[in-house]
Amino acid sequence: MTFVLGLTGSIGMGKSTTANFFRARGVPVHDSDAAVHELYRGRAAPLVEAAFPGVVVDGVVDRERLAARVLGDAEALRRLEAIVHPLVAEEERAFLERARRDGAQLVIIDSPLLLETAQDGRCDAVLVVSAPPEVQRARVLSRPGMTEERFERIHVKQMPDAEKRRRAHFVVDSSRGLDAAERQVRDILRALSGRPGHRRQAEAPA
Repeated sequence: MTFVLGLTGSIGMGKSTTANFFRARGVPVHDSDAAVHELYRGRAAPLVEAAFPGVVVDGVVDRERLAARVLGDAEALRRLEAIVHPLVAEEERAFLERARRDGAQLVIIDSPLLLETAQDGRCDAVLVVSAPPEVQRARVLSRPGMTEERFERIHVKQMPDAEKRRRAHFVVDSSRGLDAAERQVRDILRALSGRPGHRRQAEAPA
């Protein structure tokens, strides 16, 4: 059976880098953010345009325009999530079916809102990528176009990092450099070795 490890972490914590360490070791990864990007270029675009007229340009959802419409507006965000989340869930199910057919022992579900949207119930264990608040803030504010206001709007939507770590089976501290993070990933793979498919049996101190 295929062991499903949910990978999550708040904005700026190093989740994508951690996912790449797993990919480099041949572990299939379903990236929810990448799935959304593809959906915005495809079948989600007309649905989003119908809900938020003017956010699609040349057949593709303009993420900046969309963000301007939904950030800070809880009702608008709920409408968007009602469109996008079911489509992402379909992509995830197809990914898992392929992985199981291929005989994969371990797969990663990479989702920034894994815990906020209770997707962890579909996983055998949860890995949270974490870093101190000052490191997180510095990383996020170094991104092009990011402002303090936008960061706070995103940050307030996400479960507090301490609560995420409390719910995790594994934690990767990404603040100690790439080599240290990669070693932590290797440790997790060793902990999971030989235990695919045994729900909640591969837990290790976070």
